[in-house]
Amino acid sequence: MKGLILAAGYGTRLYPLTLDRPKPLVKVGGKTILERLLNKLEKLECCNEVYIVTNNKFADMLQKWITSRNFSIPIVTVNDMTNSNDDRLGAIGDINLVLEKQDPQDDVMIVAGDNLFEFDISEFMSFAKEKERFSVALFDVRDKKLAQKYGVVTLDKGNKIEEFQEKPEKPKSTLASTGIYYFPKLKLPFISKYMATDMVKDAPGNFVKWIAGNDGAYGYIFNEGWYDIGDKNSLEKADIEYRNKEL
Repeated sequence: MKGLILAAGYGTRLYPLTLDRPKPLVKVGGKTILERLLNKLEKLECCNEVYIVTNNKFADMLQKWITSRNFSIPIVTVNDMTNSNDDRLGAIGDINLVLEKQDPQDDVMIVAGDNLFEFDISEFMSFAKEKERFSVALFDVRDKKLAQKYGVVTLDKGNKIEEFQEKPEKPKSTLASTGIYYFPKLKLPFISKYMATDMVKDAPGNFVKWIAGNDGAYGYIFNEGWYDIGDKNSLEKADIEYRNKEL
């Protein structure tokens, strides 16, 4: 299995903190988000390589950071050659770029570089392998008003995705789609098929909705901690909680 960390955004909602560093190199509880994500992937015995897609602005900084550390799995950085928020490829475009350049020929675990989570991803991986379909990790926010902030999913009794709503005014569920996805290798070509459409290439939720309708997709529900580091308030909350539990 390969890991793929999305780290090519510009973190504009965290300015000025992310003016001189990519969001995944922001520290939460004294440790960078990226280090925490890589530590998660290191624990998977089947993960033999990790791709980190970055942008031209931060590629050198990210590479120096990786070189200065000693991770147990090979890490490959992929520069999407964008220089600002205005010319970014978007999350789906970046995934497609990595798949074209690296041709993994393997299952791929995709993690957004601004997500922190506490559940065991090996269990998510086993779930996706059993379903043999694209799968997304879902966090139950347990509040319809809070669910309005996220892409939310409704599932059938077999955990197959029935519907996806992007930041709905009237959510049909409280299951938030996180930036954690699993692609069985036979389903990877669906990314290039999506890229050939005229649909938006940025928010991953657009792809979740599309593939659910075109091939079927599944949702894995977890209840352990999840932190979407989207703005200063969520960063501050995560930082406090990680510092408290890691004392």
